[in-house]
Amino acid sequence: MMGGDMSGYALWTGHWLWMLVIAIILVIPAWRICQRAGFPGWMGLLILIPLVNLVLLYFIAFADWPANRTGGRNG
Repeated sequence: MMGGDMSGYALWTGHWLWMLVIAIILVIPAWRICQRAGFPGWMGLLILIPLVNLVLLYFIAFADWPANRTGGRNG
């Protein structure tokens, strides 16, 4: 396939490692924002799905936050 050259596989592995790092950088803040707003934290995973992430941002921005209705702690 590549004449015994393994450099293509290293690039492939590096790509997935980079994607994992970016996913972690995006998911952790989205998870915390959802929790602080009073929504389930797993909704932060939706930030990884194209177009759904935009819907999530608008939903969080304009929805009535359950944390505000119940007088819950934001932290």
